[in-house]
Amino acid sequence: MQGMSMKIIFGLLTTLSLYAPTINAASDFDQVYSLLGISFHVTCPNSGSINQLTIKPSGLAISNGTIEQEIDGTVSGAEIADINSDGSPEIYVYVTSAGSGSYGKLVAYSSNNKKSISGIYLAPLAYDSINSQGYMGHDKFSIAGSELRRRFPIYTQNDTNANPSGGVRQLRYKLFAGEAGWQLKLTGSTSLQ
Repeated sequence: MQGMSMKIIFGLLTTLSLYAPTINAASDFDQVYSLLGISFHVTCPNSGSINQLTIKPSGLAISNGTIEQEIDGTVSGAEIADINSDGSPEIYVYVTSAGSGSYGKLVAYSSNNKKSISGIYLAPLAYDSINSQGYMGHDKFSIAGSELRRRFPIYTQNDTNANPSGGVRQLRYKLFAGEAGWQLKLTGSTSLQ
């Protein structure tokens, strides 16, 4: 009798597992952002460590061509803003790498006089020997007023990846026209405890 009860319980568990909802570690990213008459439709499957990011602008006078690029990680968020106050908005897409470090990366584009879009360059943090000290990922990007902010925990020499003890560093960037396109330039750094 006990053997039969175990078979029934096993059968019920097997049947229930067939109909249980599947929980995905990451989900599709699909959002539309609009500002000043320009829209950006941002999509990404977030289905693995390498993904295809798609940005479809609309409302531009000359070119509304779709941008597709492979990213190393998943899209964790996006924002639209006009941080340089030129009347033409930018789209900022926040990418988080796979793995325990969760390194942050920015993919951004600016609309040029509401006619077309071009890329915005943010130098890798590794190029900044001062502000990269103690950096081990876990970035959070956000727009605040007229600047992009990047926050991350600071790790000291003996910290494990899960236990940073050096506080938090916040970097502030403003958008400038460069020789070959737009650039986000560091305008300030603050360490918080």
